[in-house]
Amino acid sequence: MRIDLAGATLDIWPLYLYHADVQTLNVAVTLKARCWLQTRDDRRLILRSLDTKQRVEVAHRSALPDDASWRLLKRIIEFFEGEGLNIVIQSDSPIGAGIAGSSALNVAACAAFAKWQGRSLSPDTLLDIARNIEAQVINVPTGAQDYRPAYYGGISAIEMGVGGITRVALDVEASAIGDRLIVAYSGLSRQSGINNWQVMKRRIDGEPSLIDHFEQICLVARTMRPALVAGDWREVGHQMNREWELRKCLAPGVTTPAIDNLIKQARSVGALGAKVCGAGGGGCIVSLAEPADVVAVSSALSSGGATILPCDVDTNGLEITLGVAPPE
Repeated sequence: MRIDLAGATLDIWPLYLYHADVQTLNVAVTLKARCWLQTRDDRRLILRSLDTKQRVEVAHRSALPDDASWRLLKRIIEFFEGEGLNIVIQSDSPIGAGIAGSSALNVAACAAFAKWQGRSLSPDTLLDIARNIEAQVINVPTGAQDYRPAYYGGISAIEMGVGGITRVALDVEASAIGDRLIVAYSGLSRQSGINNWQVMKRRIDGEPSLIDHFEQICLVARTMRPALVAGDWREVGHQMNREWELRKCLAPGVTTPAIDNLIKQARSVGALGAKVCGAGGGGCIVSLAEPADVVAVSSALSSGGATILPCDVDTNGLEITLGVAPPE
């Protein structure tokens, strides 16, 4: 899964075509999504979610339920024509956390099915499949940034323009930023598709104030990138704060009094920067603090009702392992 530091929402086509030098900066974290496939002796499909304790068994994929909890996996199974499988899924992300949990699960499942079929898919092809399937599931356009941290890991700039989408690995020491990041779940689930779609329609309509806010968000990402590479954490934190102030102006409901209070508490005890992950409206808050202040910031967030999600920077990305049975 990923933490976005700057430039989110602009990764949705065609928004990134309306501005110059668009990029999203993000960090892959060790909060994982997992998918196990195990072949069966018959053609039945048995689906299990370790998170929700739900189980579905059908004779054919056409009989799979279309309710929200299974819709993503159902579309993946349909695309890859799955049959004769036990399928188990699990995610470390709370629902609606804003850290691309569904996208990470999507990448994991698509990669597992491609391996099962013996298909050798390029990274771009696999990520396009995952993104297009998710757009079918949520019924609104999806962004480009969420799938790449799941596939590649690391600290990245996702550059977007007329020529396409390019991931650039940033020369940032993983431990340097990992020792400074605190990820906390606010306890409020959110629906990024709704927030992003409202903003997208207004930008396409040419709303002047929204155009200006997106221009400023682009500038934040451009300014943060060299600071991130140089390890100028005070400047990175300043730009995180700036990005959050701009993001709150994009649409009503991006923030809430509870989120405002959590961010205020984090900053009051030493956080250099703090913002909500993803589109806002709930989910996770990411804070940046010097290592000596991490405990105080974590305690302040916990005292405010948030749940700290222990994690580090993930440098491995997608991993496929053969011969591992799914959990019982």
